Amino acid sequence: MLLGVDVGGTFTDAVLLDARGRVHTAKVLSTPADQSLAVLDAVREVVSHAGAHARDVTRFAHGMTVATNALLEGTTARTALLATDGFTDVIELARQNRPHLYRLCQAAPAPLVPAELRFAVPERMGPDGPLRVLDADAARALVHQLARAAPQAIAVSLLHSYADPAHELLLGALLAELLPNTHVSLSCELVGTFREYERTATTVLDAALSPLLASYLAALSRDARALGVCEPQIMQSSGGLTDAAHAGAHAALTVLSGPAGGVGGALALAQLARQDDVLCFDMGGTSCDVCLILDGHVAETAERTVAGRPLSLPALDIHTVGAGGGSIAWRDPGGALRVGPASAGAQPGPACYGRGGRQPTVTDANLLLGRLLEDSPLAGGLALDRGAAERAIAALADELGLDSIACAHGIVRVAEAEMLGALRLMSVERGIDPRRLALMAFGGAGPLHAAALARQLGISRVLCPRASGVLCALGLAAAAPRRDAARTVMLRGSGSGSGSGSGSGSGARALSAELLSRERAALIAEASAALGITPARVRVRYELRYRGQSFELPVDEELDRQGLDPGGLRDAFAHAHEQRYGYRDDDADVEVVNMRASVWGPSPALRPSSAGAPAPAPATDVRPIVFDGEPVAARVLRGELAPGTRVSGPALCALAEATLLVPPGWHGEVDAQGTVVLVSAHENVPPQNRSAVKRVTK
Repeated sequence: MLLGVDVGGTFTDAVLLDARGRVHTAKVLSTPADQSLAVLDAVREVVSHAGAHARDVTRFAHGMTVATNALLEGTTARTALLATDGFTDVIELARQNRPHLYRLCQAAPAPLVPAELRFAVPERMGPDGPLRVLDADAARALVHQLARAAPQAIAVSLLHSYADPAHELLLGALLAELLPNTHVSLSCELVGTFREYERTATTVLDAALSPLLASYLAALSRDARALGVCEPQIMQSSGGLTDAAHAGAHAALTVLSGPAGGVGGALALAQLARQDDVLCFDMGGTSCDVCLILDGHVAETAERTVAGRPLSLPALDIHTVGAGGGSIAWRDPGGALRVGPASAGAQPGPACYGRGGRQPTVTDANLLLGRLLEDSPLAGGLALDRGAAERAIAALADELGLDSIACAHGIVRVAEAEMLGALRLMSVERGIDPRRLALMAFGGAGPLHAAALARQLGISRVLCPRASGVLCALGLAAAAPRRDAARTVMLRGSGSGSGSGSGSGSGARALSAELLSRERAALIAEASAALGITPARVRVRYELRYRGQSFELPVDEELDRQGLDPGGLRDAFAHAHEQRYGYRDDDADVEVVNMRASVWGPSPALRPSSAGAPAPAPATDVRPIVFDGEPVAARVLRGELAPGTRVSGPALCALAEATLLVPPGWHGEVDAQGTVVLVSAHENVPPQNRSAVKRVTK
């Protein structure tokens, strides 16, 4: 039995897959003060629902927001930095670009390590070896000096340690000997690639978060064992699982742990639905996460920012905005209606939860518009209080000079505009026409807004999985273990398609098939050793650029062969460059800057089926639901929708963990996996874009 538990800002979800592929689910309110409490409650509930015992669980996969919350809230460990003499301020100097182009006075986030906790190491490593050797006695004296500052964590990031880690390893051994109870993060063990600021900032972030995460995971593992459940496997930002000890030692790997599970679940169900190109959005109680599946794959990046801080580690390409069911609506000083990013969270939650919340939220607005049902509790048995929602909305409506229904409709429209921007960022702004994609909505609130967002994007097909409200937990249950290894190699080949060159200058070596094969084999061996089992899947990524460029483009190799030859690698890069920037230069030198190897263990086959007997026909009635500001009589379906069930709008489907809104003009059918596939009855092009589309067609 495979167990997945995902912690969100409002709810904690659990999914249990039994040996027959049946899906059992549970949803409880999150406990922000100690996330493990809700995790264990969800485990007990889902195991009980399945009629099983905790000892029957063979794997427990966990996605959480412990590291993310600590970073956003500033509750990180007291961290010291050891950096090469002359480079201790690199994390404060950062890059010259402003965090916000038109906000001239807005500064970047303050460094996680204050100036008094930055220590200069008397050494200097060059790309080809030491220029100033680190003396062991001097290193020991430095560690004694550091000990007097009493840090809770230490980050070590020395110049060019990605090429020669000898000095970092020496310091690591001394720190383990003299400060055995203090967490230490070495950049050579974590990042492995160049760019001094990003590598140092990532190492500092890892050190600052790891003590808190290690403590959380140790307590969770202990309590899970007491409950009879196996030790949790932790979801990484890359979408693969790792053991709790490794995650606790390198918290930076888990900063996007929660959203990554949803991407895995969406990818698995998109494959079952035979949809290779899908735009996905996960709308929960606090935020909305957007990702793009193209040709059956989700893009990854090793260069992204989290809370304004760089993270140079593999992560799924997910964009997050502060628009969730619990996002608070408010009036700004200019009199405009705004929604988010502040959220009511799980405590007290939206006003309609009846837990003391007073501020209006998106959930309250949907309840007032008839899109949530007062007499149909949310997942977890949470009953909704329409009166409380009306009072919260009415107070804001008075400020804005609107009636309550108009205010509620405005709240939903503003929240959808925020999500629409995120969806456009992942598609239109990358040159991808969203009209050729399907839109998959999940999260407890996602299916409520899916059709409206699809219409604005010109998308005519919407997918709503049966387990949409707990899809992140489902993705965790079906995830595979993963390890990564990366190295800056700096191999240069000449132009004119020759695939080889002198490699002179800037420390670059000549690009050759022999060097590619050697580096490739070393990286795969390193990642495989960390995985601990024979990989079921291997991918090598080459990051290339034309000589003189500042940043690289990735070229993936996922075939069972001994690497790409230099000519083939150059051609693949030129094609990627032309796709991204509109041109290629076959006469320019090409540099292979970084190589990355990723290995996966076996992943369970995901064939979800109903947890019980065939579902009876859903109960139906008719209720007024507000569409475009006007109430419309709509059919309401309650209960599980069996495969083959037809749905046509206007309708509201009260599913087990989510609510699906079907506007007029949409219809669909439930497929064999329980996914509701909706199709627009007309050419679904946004009104403001119709003329432009016709011009293009002509």
